[in-house]
Amino acid sequence: MTTIIKEAIDVYDLLLNQYSDPRVEGWFLMGSPFPMIMLLVFYQYFIRSLGPWLMKDREPFKLDKVMILYNLIQILVNGWFVEESFRHIWLHGRYNVICEEVDYSDDPIALLVARFTWMFFMTKVFDLLDTVFMVLRKRSDQVSFLHLYHHTGMVLATWIGTKYVAGGHGVLFGTINSFVHAVMYIYYLLTALNPEYKKSIWWKKHITELQLIQFVLTSLHSAIALFNPYCKFPKVLLAAFIPQDVFMFFLFFGFL
Repeated sequence: MTTIIKEAIDVYDLLLNQYSDPRVEGWFLMGSPFPMIMLLVFYQYFIRSLGPWLMKDREPFKLDKVMILYNLIQILVNGWFVEESFRHIWLHGRYNVICEEVDYSDDPIALLVARFTWMFFMTKVFDLLDTVFMVLRKRSDQVSFLHLYHHTGMVLATWIGTKYVAGGHGVLFGTINSFVHAVMYIYYLLTALNPEYKKSIWWKKHITELQLIQFVLTSLHSAIALFNPYCKFPKVLLAAFIPQDVFMFFLFFGFL
């Protein structure tokens, strides 16, 4: 038993320290996976049990102003990600779509990309409030398996991406995902300002289609690097992320 524990500790140290990006070590939530895991455990517990229990005999919270502010922040942050990625990367030809390896150096652009990768992860933590608001407003019908799986998985995936590959091939995913979320939260903001807009906004039905396009593009983009024998981007991560994109495609496809 002692030997098994020692081997487990050695593997943990290997994965956490020797393979990870040392630049992100001191950044919030990045030193160890346990704070992030505990956050997700509490998120699941609150959404599935504690939240509904607390709200059982209470009237739904009226969060109209909070929702307007929340959606506005989401639009600004995601739009800023798109703008900054074009300003620093895409317009300068600093990205190889076929294979973009991670620059682990202290080059100013490499550090900037790493910092944006971490901030992108933090927005996925912020996204968890989507479900919290649903519980507080007693909209339990909106808390689907897809919703919980997607939000939980994105926090986990972006933590791994920041910890081990802060930049590189995943930058395209960050740009596309931020654009999709900016469009989605514009719709949410408009309907929060006036619920009647749900009946008149013609592009509402295309948001799901936009998300499906996202999964197709990111899956193909990852596959290009995965099957490129000369690409040194960690293939184990690509092999893990591609099935997730495919799975999410079919889950979202059910909403068409």
